[in-house]
Amino acid sequence: MASFTVNGVPVQSKAPAETPLLWVIRDELNLTGTKYGCGIAQCGVCTVHVDGVPIRSCSTPLSVVEGKKVTTIEGLPGGGNHPLQKAWVAEQVPQCGYCQSGQIMQAAALLATNKNPSREQIVRHMDGNICRCGTYNRIVRAIERAAKEA
Repeated sequence: MASFTVNGVPVQSKAPAETPLLWVIRDELNLTGTKYGCGIAQCGVCTVHVDGVPIRSCSTPLSVVEGKKVTTIEGLPGGGNHPLQKAWVAEQVPQCGYCQSGQIMQAAALLATNKNPSREQIVRHMDGNICRCGTYNRIVRAIERAAKEA
């Protein structure tokens, strides 16, 4: 049995150690903000934080998070009013919205370590998070806005 913390709450899972973390988050814990995209860690849709580091939960085995702290989109500070979430709305980022939780989680990791990133640093950090709708310019503007307003 794997024991870890999700969004500040201690949890246990009886899933096999090789089960992708994504399926434990979605199917066992019913936290459906984290989405399934490609299943091979290439699109970033499933991004969550493990001990503050963004990881792709679709390819991270449950065994990796034993004793660690996992944060999903539902666990960002502010209960839906995180500066990034507000900036996402203000900049009208979402189109279909499918990739947005992964985008926000990747951006939150950046702002946690760099309070005032340059545009180049934002673009480099967000590389690998794919948006099928192509809202990349709005994503960058939202991150810049959140950095200024945080």
